[in-house]
Amino acid sequence: MYSTTDFKRGLRIEMDNEPFEIVEFQHVKPGKGGAFVRTKLKNLSTGRVIDRTFRAGEKVETPNIEEKSMQFLYAQAGDYIFMDNETYDQVHIVKDAIGDSAGFLLENISVNILYYNNKPINVEVPNFINLKVVKTEPGIRGDTVSGSTKSAVLETNIVINVPLFINEGDTIKVDTRTKTYIERVPK
Repeated sequence: MYSTTDFKRGLRIEMDNEPFEIVEFQHVKPGKGGAFVRTKLKNLSTGRVIDRTFRAGEKVETPNIEEKSMQFLYAQAGDYIFMDNETYDQVHIVKDAIGDSAGFLLENISVNILYYNNKPINVEVPNFINLKVVKTEPGIRGDTVSGSTKSAVLETNIVINVPLFINEGDTIKVDTRTKTYIERVPK
């Protein structure tokens, strides 16, 4: 069990039989009344963020969460197949459990999979990943004006905005948390 004094960013707690992660928290001591803690919690199963206030000293449960490092092998008929890096067992995970991370899964990439009560609930891909641009409008010499962008389809079929000078076949670094272009990777 955790107390509100243990709260910090990234702490995983359980409420209403659901796993949550603390995104933000603030201890508040008003002039009148008891102290409390204001939090923003991300539901690890659904990805939804909620606001919740706890009284000072209130206790919350510790979730039964296990994190395993796995390697993505391939996708087949709506299932994603991963291999445990320690035991070499293959695990099939449905697309719903993967969510938006599916757009960043390349073959042989290492990911962390969160298990809640022995059921996979979330796939954490690396924060930055290099992807090849498959389709975009051609870049024109001199297109270096900052702030101007165009859409590009990447090798995993996700679409992001990139600067005008990016061409098909270029490899770019993408921030997987925000789905944004970071930089062009030198060849």
